[in-house]
Amino acid sequence: MSEVKLAAEVRTSFGKGAARSIRRENKVPGVIYGHGTEPVHVTLPGHDLLLALRTANVLLSLDIDGKTELAIPKAVQRDAIKGYLVHVDLLLVKKGEKVTVEVAVETEGDLAPGSFLVENVLNTLSVETEATHIPTSVTVSIEGLEAGAAIHAKDIELPAGTTLATDPEAVVIQILSAQAEEPAADAEAGEGAEA
Repeated sequence: MSEVKLAAEVRTSFGKGAARSIRRENKVPGVIYGHGTEPVHVTLPGHDLLLALRTANVLLSLDIDGKTELAIPKAVQRDAIKGYLVHVDLLLVKKGEKVTVEVAVETEGDLAPGSFLVENVLNTLSVETEATHIPTSVTVSIEGLEAGAAIHAKDIELPAGTTLATDPEAVVIQILSAQAEEPAADAEAGEGAEA
């Protein structure tokens, strides 16, 4: 897991006008909360934050008025059309503290010979792990699987120190048989016979 250092400035102006003004300066308004403390409204560097958020469940080391705080992204709002960052909610964490996060599921390997389809029923797993050791993803092998096979959440090997928070019986990946489409010529012939 990567840790990214960012400088955060405490902000005292709020509302749409203040947020627009912040974004014009290539910065992003945000709020930091957690551990029973009062929420702190901050301004973060836009480009650096955008780069940091490319890593799933990134750990942010925030320098706020000379004090360093660790936080993870909890909610990220982006502009629906242009995709720029509008606002970010950050959750304070401490080393050794357990957090529940969503981790991406990736597949590896080749299916058994034949026409099969891989259906990712769940693209992420909810796991509980230490805040400073959040895995970026979990990998599932589909090597040699045939139609009808299913991989449940409980079957996925998790990194050390990580426990499953998703229902263990939940189907994560299933293998389907590919259905052959009826040739167009046969379908047209059948329609002509009915008429």
